[in-house]
Amino acid sequence: MMGDIKTGYVYSNELLKYRFGDEHPFNQMRLKLTTELLEEMGSLDQHHIITPEIASEETLALVHTYDYIEAIQHASRGILSDIEARKYGLDEETSPFKNMHQHSARIVGGALKLADAIMTGKVDNGCHLGGGLHHSLPGKANGFCVYNDVAVTAAYLSEKYDARVLCIDTDAHHGDGTQWSFYTNPNVLNYSIHETGKFLFPGTGHYTERGKEHGYGHSVNLPLEPFTEDDSFLECFKTSISAVIEAFRPDIILSVHGVDLHYLDPLTHMSCTLQSLYQIPYIIQQLAERYTDGKVLMFGGGGYNIWDVVPRAWAHVYLALQGQPIQSGPLPGAWINKWQPYSSEPLPPTWTDECKNYQSVPRAKEISKKNWERTQQICSWFE
Repeated sequence: MMGDIKTGYVYSNELLKYRFGDEHPFNQMRLKLTTELLEEMGSLDQHHIITPEIASEETLALVHTYDYIEAIQHASRGILSDIEARKYGLDEETSPFKNMHQHSARIVGGALKLADAIMTGKVDNGCHLGGGLHHSLPGKANGFCVYNDVAVTAAYLSEKYDARVLCIDTDAHHGDGTQWSFYTNPNVLNYSIHETGKFLFPGTGHYTERGKEHGYGHSVNLPLEPFTEDDSFLECFKTSISAVIEAFRPDIILSVHGVDLHYLDPLTHMSCTLQSLYQIPYIIQQLAERYTDGKVLMFGGGGYNIWDVVPRAWAHVYLALQGQPIQSGPLPGAWINKWQPYSSEPLPPTWTDECKNYQSVPRAKEISKKNWERTQQICSWFE
């Protein structure tokens, strides 16, 4: 273990059972790849592991409606009608699978167990890379997400510990489920920096979505232009999140580390590289050190290039929490040798992003200017 930092890591092979099918883009094998990469490095061992338990219906109901929870239980056993399934958001993309309720509730339970460990001082911080299901709505499955572990954890921390919770969501898709769960709640601030919804699911996250009633001003959205590159992303993120956290002063940070900002991600249109994805968790970790006495829980999220991008990027979520530096040099040979037979592409040999097939964007200056103008507008709300 590095220094005196105690970092929890939520994992069990049971988390791999949250799956919609072999051909589905949401593939939890990326979690196993990341975990084994960290183990081969010698950074992760058994005493870091927090084994997830299945969250109770009562806890899920901090965010989700009882009729929705019941519908998911019925779908788990194959007894939900097609009409009811559509009503509750179960479709071709987020399709029912056997024991869906248990496998989805286990993801939530892992987050809650880690949250308790952080709040009671058993660990200083931690990550739950198998979680980050930020699209799920209170009464509806959405965008590959059944139960919203981020929202339930935020509600749990608010209720049990009377904590002010800041959710920082850097997934390329807007964190709509988390936003709508707290749209009128002043105790949870949801900040989402994402590709604009003009061309990308879920189509929300406009900068004018700022919350309602007591929650007004506690929803912050920074939509970025498609093909945003590293420098613009990092400048806009660092500037805006600094203004937000200084104004809100949270007790704990929950962050969502979808790594679909990467230019090789098949589902988005951003032009960032591992440079951004490596730095994001370090930026958030430093904010936690300054504002929340180090209390931060980092989730996974999106990321659909599971060989080239996710393991290297997610490994740095854990490494940032442990106080280890950004890595360089070769990846562990044993890891490459084990997994290469399963990958259709050659696995990356080093931690460095080779930027293969990377094309710089002709309108980069124009894109950066537009992003910066939006960032300044958002910062002006917190002056």
